[in-house]
Amino acid sequence: MALGERGGWDKSESRYCGVETDFNDDMPHLLSFNLSSGGFDFVVATLMDPNYRPSLIEKDIGGGSHFLPFAGSDLVLSPSQWSSHVVGKISSWIDLDSEDEILRMDSETTLKQEISWASHLSLQACLLPSPKGASCANYARCVNQILQSLNNMQLWLRIPLVKNDDDTMDFIPSGDSWELWNSFRLLCEHHSQLSVALDVLSSLPSANSLGRWFGEPVRAAIIHTDSFLTNARGYPCLSRRHQKLITGFLNHSIQVVISGKLNHGVPSVSLDSALDHTGTNVESSQRHSLRPYLDYIAYLYQRMDPLPEQERFELSYRDFLQSPLQPLMDNLEAQTYETFEKDSVKYIQYQRAIGNALVDRVPDEEASSLTTVLMVVGAGRGPLVRASLQAAEETGRKLKIYAVEKNPNAVVTLHSLVRLEGWEKTVTIVSHDMRCWDAPEKADILVSELLGSFGDNELSPECLDGAQRFLKQDGISIPSSYTSFIQPVTASKLHNDVKSHKDVVHFETAYVVKVHSVARLAPCEPGSLVILMRCFTKMCI
Repeated sequence: MALGERGGWDKSESRYCGVETDFNDDMPHLLSFNLSSGGFDFVVATLMDPNYRPSLIEKDIGGGSHFLPFAGSDLVLSPSQWSSHVVGKISSWIDLDSEDEILRMDSETTLKQEISWASHLSLQACLLPSPKGASCANYARCVNQILQSLNNMQLWLRIPLVKNDDDTMDFIPSGDSWELWNSFRLLCEHHSQLSVALDVLSSLPSANSLGRWFGEPVRAAIIHTDSFLTNARGYPCLSRRHQKLITGFLNHSIQVVISGKLNHGVPSVSLDSALDHTGTNVESSQRHSLRPYLDYIAYLYQRMDPLPEQERFELSYRDFLQSPLQPLMDNLEAQTYETFEKDSVKYIQYQRAIGNALVDRVPDEEASSLTTVLMVVGAGRGPLVRASLQAAEETGRKLKIYAVEKNPNAVVTLHSLVRLEGWEKTVTIVSHDMRCWDAPEKADILVSELLGSFGDNELSPECLDGAQRFLKQDGISIPSSYTSFIQPVTASKLHNDVKSHKDVVHFETAYVVKVHSVARLAPCEPGSLVILMRCFTKMCI
């Protein structure tokens, strides 16, 4: 049972909720009970008998004793069941940094065996246990070695989400679990198949500490049942801070996994009754002990606001590196223009600004006699021309528009638009580079949207500066000014995407990104372009 299906919502992996299970050699029953009866979408299951130790097996072999295989058969489930419904859980006892040499060697052997077996089963992911000691160097070395030859399977490193001031967690550097993860992934060279599974406990770190995780490759949030409170009706619920955190995880496509035992006295449900607290039909004889926790997570998911239309359109652009457009060098394609034109808010604001400019320049008593000359420099397929005409209609002012565009393909569309809309007497199409065109008259209002997403990377000021000669001494430029801002962030996905090119050039490229999975380290600050570029280069390198 997925957490919810609602129109306008991101149909991402966060819709699926799993459950952590104990070792059970009857995998079909384990899967049936938790998926069919419990309503969970997948299980995090131990693949190997927890009593298995390679060193003990070797002793048994030497003595001629019979021993069982360390894992069950791959035939008990179909390949699609293994792949879709099982996340492998590596034995929690392994400790590759132990001072005990036998334990250390057993741990390395077992880790390699279990991941090899999980890869054979075509599992999508395996859950690695948390590092046990103050150092995780050997553990990370072994994992990094495995990652070099691993197929597409992801490895989730289990990290406890502990409080910064928790002195009992002395194995975590500086008392911060993020530092533990950072040390481990640095030793694994930021490998893209290494991710995080966060253990969400009853106590949470500070808001700043939690915020750092949204820039990391967190794939799962393991919520322990003892982290839940009990509401007035006896059902499990979460504190407001936990609710906010889980909602944030769901919004970032992070899957939730329920772990632990039933810790709440959930009221019994009669066979002929009906609904539990979320309105779901339940038969008490088939009720899974952790089902109330799943129902509560589903309630949080379904309570989330649906994504606005603009956000839904931008989903495919989230955390995706796009090289800045070069409209001066390259003629833009129709698809690119269409993407621009979907930003309805921008053109509404332009229309308001143009309307205010018209009212400022033309008094009401001269509205019917005075014609305002307006130039749209970089007219594209005409959205600013349309916004200008609508502003003139709303304010009752007369306009004469020059639509200047260098892209010959867009000019074809502009001419067609003029004929279809009947703008022949109002709009003049100019197929020229604005830097070379000699205007027949000066403009009262100069309108352009030649602003890039980073600094001034799209034709401002190089083209707009050349167009300033069109403007009257007292003319109005829309926009009249703009400010670039900078904000330090951490974004693991973006870093890995740039790093995959294996050169310095891509680290120095000012990409355009719809950032989503980022940790914002400080507020936005205005700055000059020179400062922006210096900071950007320093941050990337």
